[in-house]
Amino acid sequence: MDFTRLFDLEPHGADTFVGIGPRYPWGGLYGGQIVAQALRAAAATVDPDQHVHSLRAYFIRRGDHNEPIRFEVDRIRNGRSFSTRRVVARQAIGAILNLESSFQVPEESLDLQTVPMDDTVPGPDQVASDAWSTAFDRRSIPSNLLTCEGHTGAGRSAAWMRITTDPGDDQLLHRCWLAYMSDDMPSDSAREAHPDYRGRHGVTYNASLDHTMWFHRPLRAHEWHLYDFTCHAFTSNRSLAIGHVFSLDGVHVATVAQEVLMRPNRERQD
Repeated sequence: MDFTRLFDLEPHGADTFVGIGPRYPWGGLYGGQIVAQALRAAAATVDPDQHVHSLRAYFIRRGDHNEPIRFEVDRIRNGRSFSTRRVVARQAIGAILNLESSFQVPEESLDLQTVPMDDTVPGPDQVASDAWSTAFDRRSIPSNLLTCEGHTGAGRSAAWMRITTDPGDDQLLHRCWLAYMSDDMPSDSAREAHPDYRGRHGVTYNASLDHTMWFHRPLRAHEWHLYDFTCHAFTSNRSLAIGHVFSLDGVHVATVAQEVLMRPNRERQD
């Protein structure tokens, strides 16, 4: 698939858009893709002066890469400063994702950064690529170079990521791509926090349950960003991972929270 056209959704009636996605290595669709496309559909119904500042999505069913995805937008509220949208992504099986997002006209105010980037981690040019997609590059920080000291939670996992194409100056597309990549890290943090799963890929069944994002500052998704996650809870096979996203120069551009379902993989316990 030509990933530069991933967010070229086709109008299909009033406030309805259709998108497609490729088959990924594990089969089916990638959750980050559906979140990002749903955000793109929501933004298509909002005044361009309003920028997305937050979203919350629930993954309902696994998507099928063999058929298009229908994104149905509900205009919950139109305001002078804020607007709210709800998007249901559907396929033949039914709803596969429900997303709500909020948009705001930017306002002048104090710009205060309270969460600093860890400047002790190696830079993206000092670690090897372990990307699984041609859409973006990922440079994971080896676990022996990470410490949870000074971080809330356990199972710290961090990686440098950037997309492999330049979306231009459209800030919406940069935020859509950030949403796309942000679904990649939370399960790593959950695995690292669990004493039986740590360092053992393939011994668990994983599924994203819900996904929340807050966009704090403008960003450039084709430039390197550090995605830094820790696990804040693990109960009933649900892990809550919370991460911060920083630009290469240490600016905190976004925060991500996700619940991950992580069960033992009965088919593989090696």
